[in-house]
Amino acid sequence: MTATLNLTGLVVSDMAATAAFYRRLGLEIAADADGLAHVEVELPGGLRLAFDTEDTIRSFDPGWKPGTGSSRMSLAFACDSPSDVDTTFAELVEAGYRGHLEPWDAVWGQRYACVADPDGNPVDLYAPLPTAEG
Repeated sequence: MTATLNLTGLVVSDMAATAAFYRRLGLEIAADADGLAHVEVELPGGLRLAFDTEDTIRSFDPGWKPGTGSSRMSLAFACDSPSDVDTTFAELVEAGYRGHLEPWDAVWGQRYACVADPDGNPVDLYAPLPTAEG
């Protein structure tokens, strides 16, 4: 199992308000990000911070609802390959951790899955899918 933490994700109710807040803290977020459903900012050291609207999260996790025990933050671990996403997910579930979203090929070009850590926090696993050219 090889996975590298490289993204922290926040679920936001208002992208423009969120972007304005984090700009005041010094993050460089493009002005056109205010109307987007997904925004990523690379931080020093290569870690990324991502913001996703509530509708974006519900597009692949229909049961997600704010304020009902659903987390507004997740950690994402990059895996070496799409098959590594499947293997890592299976190994974690076999070890007794709750699988939240089984591996699937996401429309944004990644093999994706989500497990819950011991406290129920979502931990995403992902790897780029091979492109049609490669």
